[in-house]
Amino acid sequence: MTAMQSHGVSLPLRGSLSSRSLPRRYFSVSSLSWTKFLTGARNLPYPVAASSAFTLSDGELESRGFRVRRSPEGLDVGALNDVFARVGFPRRDPDRIRRALEHAGGAVVWVEDGKGGSEEGKPVAFARATGDGVFNAVVWDVVVEPSLQGIGLGKAVMERLVADLRAKGVSNIALYAEPRVVGFYRPLGFAADPDGIKGMVYSRRNQQQRKSR
Repeated sequence: MTAMQSHGVSLPLRGSLSSRSLPRRYFSVSSLSWTKFLTGARNLPYPVAASSAFTLSDGELESRGFRVRRSPEGLDVGALNDVFARVGFPRRDPDRIRRALEHAGGAVVWVEDGKGGSEEGKPVAFARATGDGVFNAVVWDVVVEPSLQGIGLGKAVMERLVADLRAKGVSNIALYAEPRVVGFYRPLGFAADPDGIKGMVYSRRNQQQRKSR
């Protein structure tokens, strides 16, 4: 994600950990930081409806021509794929995207461009999470349309995604972030390498190298 990576609005999260599906410049174990959501009240979920807790309320976003969606229903997968491509993600098979959304456990937040003339279902910001729905969740695919970066849409989807997960009682929320955007996540309650914990990712390349020795 070019523009977003440079100033912390578009976020380097991946929808797949397969090293074959990602360009090397976007995925390397050494360049990823394990970032974890920490809070003093980890086991006390708060209501999703508390929009006042968000930097931009749903009403404020609507006044700017945006609509918040908390379900993959109605999402234009082709348009989402276009946003992925514009921020530097590889294009993905639409059917696989739909399958991924079906298994997101309801933890999907996206912002629709509601301005006059815009097609319904067109996402301009998106984030999703996967997990067991009880204890743990991992955030993926946080993206913002490049032309709309810097106006708070990335924070808007992240704040709501975390709120939705916390409302379900999920206390351990993690994500992968490139070092240069770790600063974006800190104000949202995430901490890099908490208590020295390091994230580890299965690497096919490492396995192949070991077998060839």
